[in-house]
Amino acid sequence: MIQNSVDELQPLEPMLNQQVGFNHLPNKQTEKMENFVYHPADSRGGADHGWLKTRHSFSFAQYYNPERMHFGVLRVLNDDHITGGSGFGTHPHDNMEIISIPLQGALQHKDSMGNTAVIVEGDVQVMSAGTGIQHSEYNNHASEDCRFLQIWLFPNQKNVKPRYDQLTLKLEDRKNRLQQILSPSPDDDGVWIHQNAWFHMTQMDAETNLNYVLKSTGNGVYFFVLSGEVEVNGKPLKTRDGLGAWAQNSFEIKANSNAELLLMEVPMTI
Repeated sequence: MIQNSVDELQPLEPMLNQQVGFNHLPNKQTEKMENFVYHPADSRGGADHGWLKTRHSFSFAQYYNPERMHFGVLRVLNDDHITGGSGFGTHPHDNMEIISIPLQGALQHKDSMGNTAVIVEGDVQVMSAGTGIQHSEYNNHASEDCRFLQIWLFPNQKNVKPRYDQLTLKLEDRKNRLQQILSPSPDDDGVWIHQNAWFHMTQMDAETNLNYVLKSTGNGVYFFVLSGEVEVNGKPLKTRDGLGAWAQNSFEIKANSNAELLLMEVPMTI
């Protein structure tokens, strides 16, 4: 799909109509329980390109781990840090739902559909690449760093008309509660994509408890801790840890410190 060494996927043949994203080979850096898989922050892959420092929760570019290909339809979770004045030059995508979530600074976007935009913390951006799109992403500031999450999901429809959207969210709406930022419906809260997926973000005070109930039976949830320490159904997680969970209908989330968390509910079959 991608033809450059920084922003590319290795060839992947997903296991169609099967639960995917779990361990296939033993790996001491990955802890697999009955219906959880735990990815410690320091077990992620990554690269330092000078202008870009990136960590990959799943196989991407030069990082390849047969255990870490995808969690259900969640194919890419990249934690990117771009220095001032730098960025990704124009490159193509197709048949992928691509979500960008800025965490710090400002990210400038341009694409072949004529969209030009700058997104900052509190915004969420989505591209349905469909039949094909080209775009670039640059740090909008010359001297300030930019950090953002780049997330790719397999779509439930191929070769759709490419589409771009972005939305500014109210950060106060995620204080000690789950703020929906993405769904399958244009009439629901957040941006929408071609997939039966829901994303939520929260900023929790220490000792706060939240409950998340699945939107769709059979989905799984990938929890990614942006900061702080939390427990999900009793499993402790720290900053930048990831936890994939399936075969459960609800999850108890406890903040052991002030914490920020991203929840990604996704189908477990492709």
